[in-house]
Amino acid sequence: MERLTRDAIFAAQDRAFEDVDVPEWGGTIRIAVITGTDRDAYEASMYEMRGKEIKLNRDDMRAKLLARAIVDESMKRIFTDADIKELGKKSAKVIDRLFTLAQRINGLTDESVKELEKNSESGGAGSSTSPSPAN
Repeated sequence: MERLTRDAIFAAQDRAFEDVDVPEWGGTIRIAVITGTDRDAYEASMYEMRGKEIKLNRDDMRAKLLARAIVDESMKRIFTDADIKELGKKSAKVIDRLFTLAQRINGLTDESVKELEKNSESGGAGSSTSPSPAN
């Protein structure tokens, strides 16, 4: 296999997608694999600080993912983060169906959601960035 260069990696079209009919909305949408940056933002949005505790925040969980996964023909998001609340007002049946598809194509399994919950329960969403004392 060929060793990839920086330019080759950046030029690779690695975001799969599925076009899906949404008769309730009167047309077809494209749901894509989200970018690494959007995945990090999505996962970060699932946590909420409450005092010194970190809690899992499921508010608009489905709409948050769909706002990042629904794209146009150029693979650009059609919704902004400011649209999440409004998107969440759409039919729960439709949103859940699309969310399940977005979860599947993005590799967001039940296990990854359980990992988020576990991190929340343990009080940490990642490693500390505090310097350790010198020995």
